[in-house]
Amino acid sequence: MEISDEDLLLNYRDGDAGAFEQLYQRHKGGLYRYLLRKCGNASIAEELFQDVWMKLIAARERYVVKAKFTTYLYQIAHNHFIDYYRKQKSAGSGNRQNNDCELEEFAARRQDQPEQQAEIHEQAEILLHLIDALPEKQKEAFILKEESGMSVAEIAEVTGVNMETAKSRLRYAVNKLRHGLNDNG
Repeated sequence: MEISDEDLLLNYRDGDAGAFEQLYQRHKGGLYRYLLRKCGNASIAEELFQDVWMKLIAARERYVVKAKFTTYLYQIAHNHFIDYYRKQKSAGSGNRQNNDCELEEFAARRQDQPEQQAEIHEQAEILLHLIDALPEKQKEAFILKEESGMSVAEIAEVTGVNMETAKSRLRYAVNKLRHGLNDNG
């Protein structure tokens, strides 16, 4: 039976360094992709990613289970992202850097013919551009749902809005992406 994320963080809080490593391995990919899609810049995403883990480490003594670990982690990430950009006095998410590496990883997961891999690569590129074109709050709701599997209630908690607002943002994002994919398909 797999140990829950919450129990791992409690174990880490109590001195089990291996528990932190398990948490890190479980959530590093999703957290990094969330930050990368939020800011669109790999070097900034890496800096924010490291800062979020450092904040988690620093806060471990105060950790009390009140919500799912992913809610806690992504709330730290969300708040740190906002703080970072407030300090930088930047209003937007910046321009997306060409993220061919991410697209290649997506395409490489499929063991299909080269023609199918090219089609998958093209569809993934279209989807990433459509995600980038979403209004910032809709994009965040969508990314939290897709990258971390958060529920609408958890998205609402992380972003500091009520559940209906989070549900609306997610619904609008999905509809815009669906229409965009249909228009390009």
